[in-house]
Amino acid sequence: MATRRTVLQAGLAAGAALGTGAWRSAAAEGRTPAGTAGSVPAALREPGSLPYPKLAAGTDTIPQVEHIVVLMMENHSYDNHLGMLNRAGADGFTLGSDGKPTQTNPYPDGKIQHAFRMPTTCQLSGKPSQTWDNAHIQLADGNNGFVKSGSGPVAMGYWEQADLPFYYSMASTFPIADQYHCSVLGQTFPNRRYLISATSMGMINDGVPDPLQYPAGGTIFDKLSKAGVSFADYFSLTDYLLPTGTMELYPRLLIRYPGELHDTDDFFSAAKAGTLPGFCLVEPSYSKNSEENPQNIAYGEQFAAQVIDAVMQGPAWESTLLVWTFDEHGGYYDHVVPPAAIAPDDIPPNGTPVYTGFKQYGFRVPCAIISPWARPDYVSHNVSDHTSICALVEAKWNLPAMTYRDANASNMLDMLDLTSPAFKTPPQLARPLIETDPSATACNANGPGTIPPAGSVT
Repeated sequence: MATRRTVLQAGLAAGAALGTGAWRSAAAEGRTPAGTAGSVPAALREPGSLPYPKLAAGTDTIPQVEHIVVLMMENHSYDNHLGMLNRAGADGFTLGSDGKPTQTNPYPDGKIQHAFRMPTTCQLSGKPSQTWDNAHIQLADGNNGFVKSGSGPVAMGYWEQADLPFYYSMASTFPIADQYHCSVLGQTFPNRRYLISATSMGMINDGVPDPLQYPAGGTIFDKLSKAGVSFADYFSLTDYLLPTGTMELYPRLLIRYPGELHDTDDFFSAAKAGTLPGFCLVEPSYSKNSEENPQNIAYGEQFAAQVIDAVMQGPAWESTLLVWTFDEHGGYYDHVVPPAAIAPDDIPPNGTPVYTGFKQYGFRVPCAIISPWARPDYVSHNVSDHTSICALVEAKWNLPAMTYRDANASNMLDMLDLTSPAFKTPPQLARPLIETDPSATACNANGPGTIPPAGSVT
């Protein structure tokens, strides 16, 4: 059975309020905020408009930050990874008197599946599921369709601090966003398209990208290139013969910017030398350490730790901002119902039924800002999604918006304090599980354990 990565291979073979003083929020501008339902209101910012109209395009409004790094892992919801974080103000699981989550989901026959800690750090093969149709089943009746969907009971599994010590240490130290959603109720490809173009151009699942398709508003790489800002997509050469980078989701990008695709090893070399570009994506190995099932998530945590360590220990740490997040929920449960969103354009979903189209966010995924300029002791409650990363990049270099979605997205500047670097000296974070507990790899041979565990169904 072809995986989405092999399918892609086959297809290709075929603020400034704290900076310059220019930034004002959507509320201050009198615009309707992100999350507005229905058709696009006239008050919204238009595609092609600048964040700061009084400044020239390409103006650097946040000189404190010279490098923006995006580390996007795969397929885990906020509750699945951070539901047990118990950070003050963060919207995670509701815990009962026994210290366990009270969240549940019904079976078709009326039985109840309780949230449960996963037996190991290994995952089932083929489940859970986050396809367009399954994600909308999961959304039904206030997120009560997870177990009824193709995910089955494993959707209610979660990991906690003992399983993900580095992630929990990082998410307890740096600011996190507890209302950060993936952009689409669907899979990786459409969500990663939103990351680089603020639209999926109708894509809803992990199909073969049309080599001729290209967004009318361009991609974030086009905007950076026109402004003279350096960028790169660091991918793993070890997966397949062809690169496995997000840029491939628009094959024409490979023709426009062939020199901006680099092996992941080049990222570590550039971070060590302090020569990272202005903007870059760092891709995990999608066959080994991206955290997609059936991978052992301990390898993904280790890779993320290596990337974050490289940034924090590099000579350019004082001028770097790293965004850590996940492309989509992977079919794992989250208790927050995704709010309405602004459709990026007039392109409908490529499939039926269309449900609410692209006028709704996907489920929540983890998100943190790692930077010396990160705001300490802060949890952002602003509704945001992958186009908020676009909005952040656009805000820094005053770049024109690509679609309605990024034009009106939260730009995440609330997670920064650009007046003083609170983390000028990088904090000491807990080490990833795989570096401290050799038994974390035992499930590679023994399997993920009994799912659902005994006693978790009533």
